[in-house]
Amino acid sequence: MNKASKQVSKLFAAMALAGMTSYSMAADTIKIALAGPVTGAVAQYGEMQFIGAEMAIEQINKAGGVNGAMLEGVKYDDACDPKQAVAVANKIVNDEVKFVVGHLCSSSTQPASDIYEDEGILMVTAASTSPEITARGYQLVFRTIGLDSLQGPTAGNFIADHVKPKTVAVIHDKQQYGEGIATAVKQTLEGKGTKVALFEGINAGDKDFSALIAKLKQAGVDFVYYGGYHPELGLLLRQTKEKGLNVKFMGPEGVGNKEISAIAGPASEGMLVTLPKSFDQDPKNQALVDGFKAKNQDPSGPFVFPAYAAVQVIAEGIKKAGDTDTAKVAAALRANSFDTPTGTLGFDEKGDLKDFSFVVYEWHQDGTKTEAK
Repeated sequence: MNKASKQVSKLFAAMALAGMTSYSMAADTIKIALAGPVTGAVAQYGEMQFIGAEMAIEQINKAGGVNGAMLEGVKYDDACDPKQAVAVANKIVNDEVKFVVGHLCSSSTQPASDIYEDEGILMVTAASTSPEITARGYQLVFRTIGLDSLQGPTAGNFIADHVKPKTVAVIHDKQQYGEGIATAVKQTLEGKGTKVALFEGINAGDKDFSALIAKLKQAGVDFVYYGGYHPELGLLLRQTKEKGLNVKFMGPEGVGNKEISAIAGPASEGMLVTLPKSFDQDPKNQALVDGFKAKNQDPSGPFVFPAYAAVQVIAEGIKKAGDTDTAKVAAALRANSFDTPTGTLGFDEKGDLKDFSFVVYEWHQDGTKTEAK
């Protein structure tokens, strides 16, 4: 036995003593970073992404993996904070992970994606809807959810055509996602001749909305669209009701979380929200839904199935490319379509889905929803 062989033997012996297997150090594992909020105000959305992605990894591995390799999900917490997202992206680079499902918040996804593109890392976000993310000509950035440039008009058209309010206020949280979708709603409403009396930003994390509610009263507002996330809207809903202002509210998928009912209570009843289709209600996904429920996981969150699909298209892209080279995988994603639990997905040159639709739902105080008519 030569010196190199002895070293290998010692390595395997050490691994055996440590209770490790050669598999855990094998090169035939494809790591996928799962990047999103584990902590912070919107950690509930991160959980949706994580359970969807982890289920896909588990099921793909049970079916034999990808080209003989097993997938391994590695969770990273960006707390939905842009600075922390940059730190996470750099850690993913240092950890030599080549594929990412994430990030969740658009304001985190955008700076992280700059790093991924520069470093040759392929990213698929299942939740970030800001059009700016894929408007920069990047080759390694994809998403399995629609754009605010689609979601905003879906909301604006529904408000103008079905709700027909007299005076509308459009409020946002001054962040990339919230302000972006609020602007798209405002433009749609104005294009349809619906007056927007107030277009104003609040600060994420605000707790007291007395001054804003006074402005809504003064302007004679009877409908409020809010661009942002559920923690602030939940408080705004509750405080508006407490102050006796009777207005209808609507928000994007960032407010479609059962936590909004916990915050707002009865004031959340009747809120309108745009969300991806309820993929958990599709009969073809019943076995998958049963799998989530067997783990005591909720499959109804808006990002669960898009996250599952994000892992699936990465795996299928690697298979079709016959390689884990991210440029080749990206080319395979653009050249093919993929049958997933969210439908047949195809990507355009920007990395956006060729076809996606948002649905308007009416929210109920028990955390359930029904399609709005």
